[in-house]
Amino acid sequence: MHTLRRRISDILSDFITFMNTASVPMDMEKAPRIRRTLDFLDAGNIGYEFHSHPPLPTIDEALEYWKDIDSVHCKNLFFRNHKGNRHYLVVFECHKDLDIHSLEHKLKHGKLSFASAERMERCLGLLPGSVSPLGLMNDIDPESDPKELFPNGHRVMLFLDSDLKNAPRLSFHPCDNTASVVISNVDFIRFLGIWGGEYEWIEV
Repeated sequence: MHTLRRRISDILSDFITFMNTASVPMDMEKAPRIRRTLDFLDAGNIGYEFHSHPPLPTIDEALEYWKDIDSVHCKNLFFRNHKGNRHYLVVFECHKDLDIHSLEHKLKHGKLSFASAERMERCLGLLPGSVSPLGLMNDIDPESDPKELFPNGHRVMLFLDSDLKNAPRLSFHPCDNTASVVISNVDFIRFLGIWGGEYEWIEV
């Protein structure tokens, strides 16, 4: 199921109906994450398509539901540096594999490891299995230990697969893996402008 831009109440009504008819457990604690994400996109006048589906914590599971969605789907990995005072979100095309040692060489930010669930929620407002660049909306004017902030005042630095530059449409979870949104490349760059943090295109 998908809709073009519609009122949030209509989208969430359809979302709940789908979850009920598909016999997928509805986690009401997570639903506000979707609402906040769509509210943020609407406030920024960022267009999107909304697709609801069962929880999809892995790419392999997601591909079955994404196959009929016309967009480039992405993997999103969240890292920390060795000292634990810097955090990095890496977004790349979903069919690619990422070698962490090669990534360390390209980023030149020292040794990297996956960030914990606690760090993920603190920095991006996300839970494991729902990592998305849309979580960067929670990295605007963050209240954080100054030692964790980049010079631009944000907790997270974003690295994007350079192949995504040419993708007309990109899809991500709206901070919850029970739905996906499709956003045009132009609108995604606008979203990053609203976020205001530092991002860099890299070859993956």
